[in-house]
Amino acid sequence: MYIPDWDTFAEQAEALYRSDPLRVRYVLKYRHCDGKAVLKVTDDKTALQYNTDQIADVKKIEKLNLLFFTLMAQGSEADVPPVEQSEASAAQVFETAQKSQQSGQPKKGQKRRKG
Repeated sequence: MYIPDWDTFAEQAEALYRSDPLRVRYVLKYRHCDGKAVLKVTDDKTALQYNTDQIADVKKIEKLNLLFFTLMAQGSEADVPPVEQSEASAAQVFETAQKSQQSGQPKKGQKRRKG
C-alpha cells in the first residue's frame, strides 16, 4: 500500500522491521528518467511503499537508511532515536560498530606483529 505521508511511512516501516527483522526487506528504487524514488519495506505479508520526486526527501531517506543500518548492526532491540530526530551520520554509526567488534585478535589471514 502506498503511504503518502513520510512520517507515517517511517513509523510503520520501523515497526514492521522491529516485529520480525529476519523477514523484512527494504528496497530503494530510483528511476533517473522520471526523477522518482520508490521506497518499499515488506515482510511478504505487508508491503509499505513511499513514492517521491522531491529532492528535499533525500535527507529523510538517508536518515531512514541510517536507522535500518543501526537496527541491523545492533539488533532490533537497540534504542535508536526516531527518524525525525536522528542527527548522527553514517560514519559515526560505522565507527561505533567497528569499535564494538574489535577484539584485539588478528583477522583471518593476518599475523600478529611482534614487538
